[in-house]
Amino acid sequence: MALESLYSRDLMHWRKAMRKDIHPDYHMIKVVMSDGSTYETRSTWGKEGDTMTLEIDPKVHPAWTGGTQRVLDGGRISKFNKRFGGLNFGKK
Repeated sequence: MALESLYSRDLMHWRKAMRKDIHPDYHMIKVVMSDGSTYETRSTWGKEGDTMTLEIDPKVHPAWTGGTQRVLDGGRISKFNKRFGGLNFGKK
């Protein structure tokens, strides 16, 4: 059997096996950032023309800005130091 016929037979089998209508519907939405700036993007969220308002975005979130995080204020280390800070654990 020729290589071309093997290839075409496998290709036809693959096309028959593909499922139809499984991809999500992408449409344009408007995104409003926390500072009021807006942009449009394609998304599967909502319906065509909907507006997504962000409370936290890359312009203000500490993970992107490099600012201090509130987690450190009430984190495990600060709780430990608050509870056991007076003990010197053998240090002189």
